[in-house]
Amino acid sequence: MSRLRVSRVLAACCCLALSSAPLGAQPRQPAPSVPPSSAVTRVSQLSPWWAPPLSAVVPGLGQGLLGQQRGVAYVAAEVYLILRALGAQRDARRERDAYREIARTVARAGFPGERPDGAWPYYERMQFVLESGEFNVTPGGPFTPESDVSTFNGSIWRLARETFWRDPDAAPPEGSEEYRRAIAFYQQRAVGDAFRWSWRDAQLEQDLYRQTIDRSNESARLARQMVGLLLANHALSLVDAYVSVRLRVYGEGQGVTQRVGVRGSLPLPGPAR
Repeated sequence: MSRLRVSRVLAACCCLALSSAPLGAQPRQPAPSVPPSSAVTRVSQLSPWWAPPLSAVVPGLGQGLLGQQRGVAYVAAEVYLILRALGAQRDARRERDAYREIARTVARAGFPGERPDGAWPYYERMQFVLESGEFNVTPGGPFTPESDVSTFNGSIWRLARETFWRDPDAAPPEGSEEYRRAIAFYQQRAVGDAFRWSWRDAQLEQDLYRQTIDRSNESARLARQMVGLLLANHALSLVDAYVSVRLRVYGEGQGVTQRVGVRGSLPLPGPAR
């Protein structure tokens, strides 16, 4: 082989090597990381467990997270019960103010003083007793309880005597222990001068007073019932969401379709022979 031919072969090999070599080093792109299937499974199993606590706080919210349309029913029931409870409480307060006003302007109008509002037992007594009676029959002298048993204070003094005296009709010495205990009993339970009342010649107003109290009590009772139903709605929504999550995670997650139901049989009479 001549030198010319050898040089041509070497030149062709060099050109082939240069054409096949890369012009510059290109950095390798890392392959996108794919989370393992176990991590995806754990996330899909844990995320539905937010539904029960959400349903306990806001009924229907957990069902909405699970894509269940019945969550709207829980929300509607919640709104309805809240509105009924608020309305019942408003009616109870209005009727309470009404019967207090009747007592202040009718039964307590004939006595001086500011006539402050009392606690519920005070207004409850006024329904059934015509008059409160005096707290101290002798204001300028020694303390003397009301003795008229037809009044509220008189009935309290009678009860005190029956409780602490050997003979309720025979007074012991004023300095004795039993007398002091009876006086203390009376002073703790009798109606003071600032709360005296009398329905005398006002029986119609007393009947209206009782009816107003009945309406107030009924509204307050309805408000308590609505609150109880609200709590039941929260509990039912919580249980519903929990059962749904259990079926989804431990049922469909294993490829098993679980059905919840009740089976039963109804005995029927056989053909007559």
